Amino acid sequence: MSGDKMVMRAWTRAQSRLGRRQAMPVMACGMLAGLVAVGQAWCVASILARGLVGPGTAAWPGAGQLLAALAGLALLRALLLAQGDVSAARAGRGARARLRDEVLGAILRGGPALLRRRHSAELTALAVDRIEALDGFFARWIPASVLWIAVPGLIAALAALVQPGAGLIMIVCGLAVPVGQAVFGIGAAVASRNQFLAMTRLQARFLDRVRGIATIVLLNRADDEARRLADAADELRRRTMKVLRVAFLSSASIDCAMVVALVLIVVRDGGMVQVLRHGGASAALADAVARSLFVLLLVPEFFAPLRALALAYQDRAHASGAASAMGDLPEGTVSAVTARDAVPVLSGNGVSVAFENVTFAWDAARGPVFEKLSFTVPAGEILTLVGPSGAGKSTIIEMLLGFIVPDSGRVLVGGVDLATMAPAAQSGLISWIGQKPVLFAGTLRENILFARPDADEDALRAALRAAAVDRFAADLPEGLDTPIGEGGFGLSGGQAQRVAIARAYLKDAPLLLLDEPTAHLDPETESEIFASLRILARGRTVILSSHAAGVRAFAGPCLDLGKIRCSQPGAGLMAPVEEGHAHV
Repeated sequence: MSGDKMVMRAWTRAQSRLGRRQAMPVMACGMLAGLVAVGQAWCVASILARGLVGPGTAAWPGAGQLLAALAGLALLRALLLAQGDVSAARAGRGARARLRDEVLGAILRGGPALLRRRHSAELTALAVDRIEALDGFFARWIPASVLWIAVPGLIAALAALVQPGAGLIMIVCGLAVPVGQAVFGIGAAVASRNQFLAMTRLQARFLDRVRGIATIVLLNRADDEARRLADAADELRRRTMKVLRVAFLSSASIDCAMVVALVLIVVRDGGMVQVLRHGGASAALADAVARSLFVLLLVPEFFAPLRALALAYQDRAHASGAASAMGDLPEGTVSAVTARDAVPVLSGNGVSVAFENVTFAWDAARGPVFEKLSFTVPAGEILTLVGPSGAGKSTIIEMLLGFIVPDSGRVLVGGVDLATMAPAAQSGLISWIGQKPVLFAGTLRENILFARPDADEDALRAALRAAAVDRFAADLPEGLDTPIGEGGFGLSGGQAQRVAIARAYLKDAPLLLLDEPTAHLDPETESEIFASLRILARGRTVILSSHAAGVRAFAGPCLDLGKIRCSQPGAGLMAPVEEGHAHV
């Protein structure tokens, strides 16, 4: 068995165990509904036998009593089925919420590093469409995987008490159904995975083209891209129809098995035919007809759970496809005990940072980004990272953010290994400002308060002054309540960066990470942003990655990663920042 198949089966089994407890009410309602169906079949058979032959034995209930019992059982079954549907919907909703939390947590743990391996549209489809499609797995498949054995077994046992051979025929024909499901199920799982891949490709292409709509129009490629999107949509249509075709064939196999069971039971039940042909005592004839009709009416009820299993088999195929998509998401590595005990040591001037013999490689074939890197940043110190592109400046930032972990060595913040620190504690320690701040569609106030929604007006005003947001906010049509578009549409690059600085000031974390914060700004705006960053850096530990000349405004040591890569591992070369540019 390949590794991917083992992962898929292990994930499916684990989810089945988790979902079975929530599905217990559904199973209980299904079992009770099966028993009620047996009572309905007996009432119907008795009523039909009365109408065809006569009243039967004196012990039989009257026609009015049978009709009343049938109505009561029908009402009870309807209530059980309704309660089962409600319980199934509740189980599916709870499982989807749990899975969505797990997937979103994994995406947050992976951070930007995850986007190097997975397209954002694929992750969106996984967190929304793929998990939504798993509703049937928890609401229908898990109960059906138990009821398809329990209910038919109960019905076959009751049928065997009336006609021993009929129970055996039901069991033999019923065993043929899983064989057919296994044959069609392989095709269904493959078709479901291919359908999801086609949907992911369509979503990824559409998202990329929407993002680059200006480039497409300027290069006069709109018609070509429209045709390619149409081809991708047509591929999704064909794969979806293939999934439905396999599902229909699976259902047809159950109908064939049920017809065979009915024919064999009728052929075997020659006694009733002889009684009807030659006549006999009215009571004996009525009893024989009632027993035969009772067994025949049980056949559809015997195959009903098997039909539910067949309908839910497609849901299991969705789960197999989801397992392959979720298999390579980052897993949590923080245990409850270590997370509770990991308390970083803070001082009044920030928190210390240390790398101890850290080695990391994005791709083993390309070699490590750095090897046995060691350096220490005392609390309240400002460290500037310099070096050519690819030297590892952003890698160090992402490692401190917790998005990637070292291949070997340790990263300590406040004397605590990041690998053993609770995510919430780690998030509270760090503020980050990147090359292009992420701003959401909403008001300017909402974007700033995103860092600390419970902040009061005094704290908000202090953040606005520190980041100089108040200089341009007063000129906006509605001040801080002015709506801005997705990605900061409506603000200049410098204004958007000031919003990010105000967020960081409002969060008030002891460790500040700056990753090329002025990369796309003009010299004048860059100088103003660095002035605001100097205010933000007071009383904090700062690690700054930048090629800009303005880094000379930050006094402190410099770590030249380019020279470290050219020297012996673990050299830890550091020097003060000098006029003009940082060097060793």
